[in-house]
Amino acid sequence: MVKLKLKIGPKGQVIIPKKLREAYKIKENGYVIVEVTDDGLIIKGQPDLKEVFSWVRERQKNYQVQ
Repeated sequence: MVKLKLKIGPKGQVIIPKKLREAYKIKENGYVIVEVTDDGLIIKGQPDLKEVFSWVRERQKNYQVQ
């Protein structure tokens, strides 16, 4: 597991390094999902809905009844 120490801005903003934003498809003016756990916060990139629907359609092709 990788741990990073990130600085919090005056408005509570966290700067996510560019490499991580690219890896998790977090875009400017986009959204992230924040999960609250007993251990702290989990920040996840929100998947693009087009990609999700495309993935679902591909899986449905494999399970179509003939």
